[in-house]
Amino acid sequence: MTEISLLERHPRAFEIPILLLGSVICLVSGLVLPTVTLRELIFWKHTFSILSGIQNLYLEKYYFLAIVIFIFSIVFPLGKLATLAIIWYKRISEEKRHQYIHWLGVLGKWSMLDVFVVAVTIVLTKASGLIEAEPHIGIYIFALAILFSMIATMRIDALNKRLNSET
Repeated sequence: MTEISLLERHPRAFEIPILLLGSVICLVSGLVLPTVTLRELIFWKHTFSILSGIQNLYLEKYYFLAIVIFIFSIVFPLGKLATLAIIWYKRISEEKRHQYIHWLGVLGKWSMLDVFVVAVTIVLTKASGLIEAEPHIGIYIFALAILFSMIATMRIDALNKRLNSET
């Protein structure tokens, strides 16, 4: 069988490029917009984005946590979006496309790890009387980016399965 891109096979699936572009825009915005504000007692207030949070963790010598959040918040989502774009736009073999989709499904289970970390931080600080956490728009936009990429992955997988069943 000749190599064909999913775009060539499903030219009317206009939602895929929209989901991919929306995910990229939301991802970049979610990384730089304020994610959470931490208030210690009533005197100190610190607002973090995901990027500034990673930077602060690194500067405070929490290297492992900084690396984990960097990988799951930046490297993995960008890699996932790049892989989805390759699967959609590039002419690749059916076997390679199936492998990419399989691994995206396996790794996709970890997609919301950083959103979960922020949510746990907020819950834990609400339990403490000394620190208060307030979520901001950045975490919601970041979660939307992950949601868009998850929907794009499911849709691409469905279109790929349809392509395999037709051949």
